[in-house]
Amino acid sequence: MKIHEYQGRELFARYGIPVQEQAVITRADDAKAAAERMGGFVVVKAQVLVGGRGKAGGVKLAKTPEEAVARARDILGMDIKGELVEKVIITPAAEIRKEYYVGLIMDRTSKKIVLMVTKEGGVEIEELAVTDPEKILKFPIDIRSGIDEDALVAVLTDVFEKPGLIAQAKDTVTKLYNLFVEKDCTLVEINPYSLIEDDQLVALDAKVNFDDNALMKHDDIDAMKNAEEYSRDEVDAKSFGLSFVSMDGEIGCIVNGAGLAMATMDIIKLYGGNPANFLDVGGSSNPDKVLQAIRIILRNPKIKSILINIFGGITRCDDIARGIIMATEQIDIRVPMIIRLVGTNQDEGRGLLEEKGFAVADDLSDAVQKVVAL
Repeated sequence: MKIHEYQGRELFARYGIPVQEQAVITRADDAKAAAERMGGFVVVKAQVLVGGRGKAGGVKLAKTPEEAVARARDILGMDIKGELVEKVIITPAAEIRKEYYVGLIMDRTSKKIVLMVTKEGGVEIEELAVTDPEKILKFPIDIRSGIDEDALVAVLTDVFEKPGLIAQAKDTVTKLYNLFVEKDCTLVEINPYSLIEDDQLVALDAKVNFDDNALMKHDDIDAMKNAEEYSRDEVDAKSFGLSFVSMDGEIGCIVNGAGLAMATMDIIKLYGGNPANFLDVGGSSNPDKVLQAIRIILRNPKIKSILINIFGGITRCDDIARGIIMATEQIDIRVPMIIRLVGTNQDEGRGLLEEKGFAVADDLSDAVQKVVAL
């Protein structure tokens, strides 16, 4: 789960990490009062859940309150990588003397949280990671023992050099780590972590991602969920107990079990097709789930065929068959459908479908080749 910068700043402030004042607005005219309160010289920043907004024109300076209104009007309504800008934040413009980067990520290979820090922060950080990766220092942290403070200071000394800046950075990293662990984050990032007047280090941006599987532990984080991160189909699928992810292809997939769903998509690609979605109906034998799955898939105008691949263990093939029949009785299905039923009550399920005129496959490769051809 991703959150907007302004939400990340609020979290940072809650953990005592230095951030600037901000105002979140949805109407350009409201930028004037916010800019006046901040001294007139401000930055107007698009709030979207994708990176690269600076290069896309979603971050602009304004030297007067009137100019802040104009810049907000320029940004609101922009399309940045497919996301419509509906909010901007107004923050005081800072005299930046130096830009650093500080981030924490989860590294599943080492089973550690890894601190990444460099003295070359800013909009080119992604390019730096490709062209000059040795300039980004990495410091692994074992979650069982926590931060080794002496080793951390050694790493931070290489980047921040001055004792006063090292102490500030150490305090910020410690608080970022606490946020990361306590709120089950997968990424916490400050870019730029900036040196401004009076030798102060301030987070001028905030990027925070969370583990969706841990949201039930954090009502405050779940409340930050942004509707634009999830499609209507994904929201509806969740309400019906379905696991659904939209993709770019034209073959709709209905499968039981996440592993089988992944394998099914792999085989579709192997035979030259493109899956339109990941959809796992789970272990339930509720026919209504199959009906809702087909209904959701058919909303996609790109769909040209549907593959239903069921390997019945807990899931009963006859219940899946009843769901398919219910769907054909309630929905106008205008694309061809290939069905593969194997496992618990497969003969009963196949019999129900064949009675209604459906062809049911036994072999998965054969079923996939047919759906790709169609």
